[in-house]
Amino acid sequence: MTELAQPDRLAKATAMRQTGADPFPARGVASQPIAGLIAAAGTAAAPGPAIGTRVTIAGRMLMPRDFGKLIFAPLVDRTGRVQVGLQRDALPEWWPQRKWLDAGDLVGILGEVGFTQKGELTVWAKEVRLLAKSYAPPPEKWHGLADVEQRYRRRYVDLWATEGVMDVFVKRSKIVSGMRRFLEAQGYLEVETPTLHPIFGGATARPFVTHHNALGCDFYLRIAPELYLKRLIVGGLERVFEIARNFRNEGISTRHNPEFSMLELYEAQADYRRMMELAEQMIERLALEVNGTTKVTFRGREYDLKAPFARLRYSELFRHQNGCEFDDQPAVRARAAALCIEDGGNYWKLMNDVFEATCEKLLTGPVFCVDYPVQICPLAKSNPQDPRLAERFELFLDGMELGNAFSELNDPAEQQRRFEEQVASKDPEAPGVVDIDYVQALEYGMPPTGGLGIGIDRLVMVLTGQDTIRDVLLFPAMRPLGGEPASATAPTH
Repeated sequence: MTELAQPDRLAKATAMRQTGADPFPARGVASQPIAGLIAAAGTAAAPGPAIGTRVTIAGRMLMPRDFGKLIFAPLVDRTGRVQVGLQRDALPEWWPQRKWLDAGDLVGILGEVGFTQKGELTVWAKEVRLLAKSYAPPPEKWHGLADVEQRYRRRYVDLWATEGVMDVFVKRSKIVSGMRRFLEAQGYLEVETPTLHPIFGGATARPFVTHHNALGCDFYLRIAPELYLKRLIVGGLERVFEIARNFRNEGISTRHNPEFSMLELYEAQADYRRMMELAEQMIERLALEVNGTTKVTFRGREYDLKAPFARLRYSELFRHQNGCEFDDQPAVRARAAALCIEDGGNYWKLMNDVFEATCEKLLTGPVFCVDYPVQICPLAKSNPQDPRLAERFELFLDGMELGNAFSELNDPAEQQRRFEEQVASKDPEAPGVVDIDYVQALEYGMPPTGGLGIGIDRLVMVLTGQDTIRDVLLFPAMRPLGGEPASATAPTH
C-alpha cells in the first residue's frame, strides 16, 4: 500500500473480512442516475412523482454527519448529488456496521425518496451496501482539492471532489458527439488515419520520434492527419473528417499540451469560404446544444458565438499595427528589431512572428483572419487575384487561435516545389524530406477542396469558460515527480 492508505481504514477492511463481509464485492447494484431522481422529485412545496417511491442509487459517500441515531451524507454519481439519510430504527441489522463506513466509500443505497423537515431532498435508506472501501481519505474541505498541481495529478479525485469539474468533462463529451452529428448530417464520413507517420507533415511543429523494431526504421507520432485525409479525397470519399489525437514536441502553456485533440475535415468542390461558413455554423450549433445560448464568458469577457463571424485581412492588420507592408523586408526587419524579435534568417517566419506579437491580441473575435502570405502556407492555394496571398484563414477568439483552414493546394508540381523549399530551409519544424507519396497522390488528381482544422481542447475551453487547457484535459502532461532533470520534460512557458 502507498502512503495515502490510512491504517484505520485498512483495519476496518480487515474487520469486515473477519466477519465474512467483502470490502470489495464482485457485484454492484442496478442503480438509477441521481439527476433523474432529482428531476422527478420536485420540491417540498410541489412534490414530484418520485416522492414516496423506492429507488436504488449508487455513488461515493462524502462527509457523513453522525447525529447518534441518524446519519446524513451526500452521495455523488456522474450525474449529480443527493443527500441520503441513514436511521438506526430503519436499519437495525445494518446499524452496527456503520462504523465500517468512511467518507469516500462507494456505496449502494436502496431507499425511499422524501424530504427532511427543512425541505431537503433525501433518500431515506432501507438497505446499505458497501461497494468499494476507500483506503485513502477524500479532501477535507467541501470545495475539493485546493492544490492545482494535485488536481491535475489526481484527476480521479478532482472529478468528484471539486465542484464543477465533472460538468466540464461531461460538456466536453457532448461537444465532441455534437461535432459528429453536425458533420454526419452534412454528408461527412468519419475515418481513421495513421498515428505513426514515416514522414511528419501537415503542420509546422517538432515531432515525437519512435522506432519500429520489426521494420528497423523511425516513425513520427503525427503532428496532423492532413496529408492522409487529403489522400482520401483523391480516393473519392469527397467529405471526410477525423477526430484525431495529435502530438507536438513543444512547450506547455495555458494553450498548449504536447498531446491534444483536433477535428480535421476535408470537402471536395469546396474552398476556404465554404469552410468559414461550416466552422461558424458548427460552433454556433455546439454552443446552443451544450449551453443553451450562443453567449459565453471566457477569461472575464463575454463573447457571442452567433454566426456569421467577422472577417479581417492579415495584410491590413499587419499594415495597421506595424506601419509597413508584410513583404517590405527592410521595414519588417527593422520592426522586428524594435520589438526584440530574434531574426533566425528565415524572413517569412520573422514576418509572422511580428504579426503574432502585434496583431493577434486584436483578434478578440470570434473573427476570421483571412488571406495569409502564401510563403507561410505551403499546403494552401494562392489567391487568383493576388498570388502573394493564400486562400487561408485562422479563427480567433480572445487572441487565441481556434481553427485553421485552406483552399487546398492540388497542383502536384507546385506542391513538390513548396515541399522542396521547406526541406531546403533546414527548419527543424519542417519535414526533412519531400513526401513523394503525397505528391504522387496529387498526380492522380485531387478536386478543388476545402479543409478545416479546429482545436477541440481550445474550443472546449471557450464553451466551458476555462482559462487554461489543463482544465479541459482529463490527464494533462505534467513534470514527473521525484527530482527528474529539467530535460526530462518539455519546458513550461
